[in-house]
Amino acid sequence: MKAPALVAHRGYPQHYPENTLIGFEAALAAGVRHLETDVQLTADQVPVLFHDRTLARLCGVPGAIHDFTAEQLRQCPARDFERFGYRFANEPIPTLSTFVDLLARHPEVTAFVEVKRIAVHRFGSAVVLNRVLRDLKPVLRQCVLISYSLETMLHARRQGWSRLGIVIDRWRERTQPIVREIQPEYLFCSIEGLPRFGRLAFEQAQIVVFEVAAADVAMRLARRGVPLIESFAVGELQPQLELLRTQ
Repeated sequence: MKAPALVAHRGYPQHYPENTLIGFEAALAAGVRHLETDVQLTADQVPVLFHDRTLARLCGVPGAIHDFTAEQLRQCPARDFERFGYRFANEPIPTLSTFVDLLARHPEVTAFVEVKRIAVHRFGSAVVLNRVLRDLKPVLRQCVLISYSLETMLHARRQGWSRLGIVIDRWRERTQPIVREIQPEYLFCSIEGLPRFGRLAFEQAQIVVFEVAAADVAMRLARRGVPLIESFAVGELQPQLELLRTQ
């Protein structure tokens, strides 16, 4: 049985602050060839890698990404103090352009770049897509744009983006008319929202399931037709999957 490929969900959060370059580099060193990250815009519309709606959990300060300029964010390290203390006290919130530099050094890697809804609500789909495209251009062939914002993905499709993915929490959400209009190449779904049994397939899209921490669960999903698994613990899962595959 072929093991599913792993997607490094926000890098390697099991051991590093999420969406940081050090986490992505560690995931690549573990043998992963698919990365997933989140993008928001600063007050001066610089795309940066950040998941949460506020800076509180990761940086320990109030406010949202769009409340700060890129220069101001340099004073807000993505240290995740609750989990790591001062170990990553100087780890910056990366810009999308620095992530692009990383991808350029690894042309075999595919990156799933998730446009966050909070950025769309603040700046609008057109502005966000234009800023993201500007930075991704050097490595665009390696990238898949994804989002929970189906309207933004439809906008991207109409703009001519060649590879798109939608993110849903419940499997039944794939039947929305807008999803068929988008015609996504990838469909990301939470494991909590999947049906308990049966094959998982949707038109021509590749299915990606998040968040998976156990190798046996990943293999069961593979048997149901899932080729890609998102995990915070890719370094631990990689050898476990290889072992299960050979048994």
